[in-house]
Amino acid sequence: MIAENTQTQMRKGILEYCVLLIISRGQIYASDIIAELKSARLLVVEGTLYPLLTRLKNNGLLSYNWIESTSGPPRKYYVLTEEGRSMLNQLDGTWQELAYAINTSKKVADDQSNNNPINLTKS
Repeated sequence: MIAENTQTQMRKGILEYCVLLIISRGQIYASDIIAELKSARLLVVEGTLYPLLTRLKNNGLLSYNWIESTSGPPRKYYVLTEEGRSMLNQLDGTWQELAYAINTSKKVADDQSNNNPINLTKS
């Protein structure tokens, strides 16, 4: 139960970053964003994505274009703004820092579990 809550919080924490990454490749329709997230095994429903897209738009990170559809009403395609690209660059840096911290922590833990003592004193 505790692990599930932590896992959910971890996924929520990276969702915005993943959405910005997907949109950074070019204009995209919301259902295509959901499909990409699902293919990356980050399961998201419309009820989660649409409020996030609205918040990102209201914060000036996204804009959208209406494009006519051959099979129904016009569709809203999302694109990053310059502010969105700047935010994505900042999040990229943060992700690199977090990945380094996690990988370093895992390496230390793995080394200790393999009974390899770590020498923390200067030579």
